[in-house]
Amino acid sequence: MEQADLLKRGAAEFVGTFTLIFIGAGSIIATQGLNLTAIGLAHGLAIGVMVSALGHISGGHFNPAVTFGFFVTRRIEPRLAAAFWFFQLAGAIVAALLLSWLLPQAQTDAVNLGAPSVGHGISAGAGMVIELILTFFLVWVVFATAADPRGAFATISGLAIGLTITLDIYMGGPYTGAAMNPARALGPELVQNYWNNAWIYWVGPLLGAGIAALAYHHLYLRTLSLEPPGPPETGLEEPRPGDAASI
Repeated sequence: MEQADLLKRGAAEFVGTFTLIFIGAGSIIATQGLNLTAIGLAHGLAIGVMVSALGHISGGHFNPAVTFGFFVTRRIEPRLAAAFWFFQLAGAIVAALLLSWLLPQAQTDAVNLGAPSVGHGISAGAGMVIELILTFFLVWVVFATAADPRGAFATISGLAIGLTITLDIYMGGPYTGAAMNPARALGPELVQNYWNNAWIYWVGPLLGAGIAALAYHHLYLRTLSLEPPGPPETGLEEPRPGDAASI
């Protein structure tokens, strides 16, 4: 892969991840964490729009856990995966820095810049499992709608992925912040210097992503080359070179 192509894809991952943190964490600051519907929709719409806009360039991961799922199933080269992780984390940190600079300090401090945290009565272990399950749902939907060329809804995968994030936040928001994304956690944590059980936002999402990706791959994609790309009557085609499934 040429350096210029890697940079173009990495830049798309930077913009998409930046959008998630700037809009997602920004919605927590704007509502002071009191409007779960607004927060869920802000995160879901940010990802849905960016996947639709940039998916044909980078695959629209915007999440180190999603990239990890593609990596463990050998659907992305190690060099490109490393580049994606770098640009995703960089986008998250820059977005958090701008939120800290632009918004009133009293508001950002009140919600720790939108950094996720474990809710009252939830142990760290339980929080990790919640993050694992929520990320499993997310990566399962990513593989089903964007990576599987037989998916009838591949053209609207952004909507399905964004809505999965929204429904995950509706459940997990009060208990773990429903990060499902190490970059979503790290940006605000690093800038705010707030590390409430920070490890669960790496371990849970990476495990959940790996389990979902491997399960979907072995159940539905491993023998794909031996099958037609879709039912004869659908006329579905193989994924294009820029699609997530072909990275």
